[in-house]
Amino acid sequence: MKKAVIQQSNIVIAPTYNRSEILFVKGEGCTLWDSEGQKYTDFLSGIAVCNLGHSHPEIAQVIYQQAQMLTHVSNLFYTIPQVELASLLVEHSFADRVFFCNSGAEANEAAIKVARKYFSSKGISQRYKIIAMHGSFHGRTMATLSATGQEKVKKGFYPLLQGFEFVPYNQIEALKQKIDDTTCAVILELIQGEGGVNCSTPEFIQEVRKLCDEQGILLIFDEIQTGMGRTGKLFAYEHYGITPDIMTLAKALGNGLPIGAMLAKEQVMCAFEPGSHASTFGGTPLVTAAALQVLRIIERDQILKHCNKMGMYFKERLNWLKSRHSIIEEIRGLGLLLGLKLSISGAPIVKACLERGFIINCVQENVLRFVPPLIISLSEIDALVACLDDLMRHAS
Repeated sequence: MKKAVIQQSNIVIAPTYNRSEILFVKGEGCTLWDSEGQKYTDFLSGIAVCNLGHSHPEIAQVIYQQAQMLTHVSNLFYTIPQVELASLLVEHSFADRVFFCNSGAEANEAAIKVARKYFSSKGISQRYKIIAMHGSFHGRTMATLSATGQEKVKKGFYPLLQGFEFVPYNQIEALKQKIDDTTCAVILELIQGEGGVNCSTPEFIQEVRKLCDEQGILLIFDEIQTGMGRTGKLFAYEHYGITPDIMTLAKALGNGLPIGAMLAKEQVMCAFEPGSHASTFGGTPLVTAAALQVLRIIERDQILKHCNKMGMYFKERLNWLKSRHSIIEEIRGLGLLLGLKLSISGAPIVKACLERGFIINCVQENVLRFVPPLIISLSEIDALVACLDDLMRHAS
């Protein structure tokens, strides 16, 4: 079966991924099984998506129950799960209103649009420019690609949209020099996941907030990868003692179901009016019911506390590895979004881990990224570290 499925996939599906020749058929918690019965411990979580693990029984039950009642009616009408989810997100964040969509790229598209619309609605349409960071990743639509600070993902898609400029990450003076009377917003990730697990400094973030206030421009936090508990707090901005004007979420919000959200303060979101933005499948009863259960479980089961404990332990174990292997240059990250920078290519180690039953990935060619489910255990962390220790002993 596996061979036939892979062959057919290579014929009928767009060749946009370099896929490992594994056919997954089942998941439970932090474990995946392939079609041949091989078991894998997942330290990727579908790229920071399944924060509560695979096939969570309560979420599965909610999906089943909601699918029997109502899956879609369009946003021309009200539905209970959508309102309840928006209310809970507002209750637990800085925001006053929520716009639902289907993905992180769409959430960032909405953020870009509302930032420009905010100034246009005030009669200041010349303020349209958005400043982003080198090394950033905000999506693969034309607008979010234009806002992404990585040249390799833009290749072949020029000309991009105008109105985006870039500055080095964590350098406030460079940002100050770039802001002018055409600037409407600054967009950044608090941890650049795809960029190599680069962490912002508290000083930089606080200065960015101060600068935006002084210049009267909007601050957008892309929390698509860091949101929903990944860093040990529900939203990563909570670590910094400041709030943005706009925040984007996706990935772990639905624990595997496609949902994105753009959250904003009242005065910003009210720049949108009927007809100015929309999403056919944004916030359907099915996905919002699932996301609502995700939030409830995070709160009820003290997932954030567990994430902090496991994240600190994991980082300690990675630092132990660093003390043993000269090919490890740096340990980065926060909570359970961790990176291990190597002096060699990371691809062979990713492949060797997979062969031994561990799923990790590599970003920026030499940074191993670890984003396991937030329910990961000490023993599962220890098993991966032992595997990495053995592999690096031979790589050194």
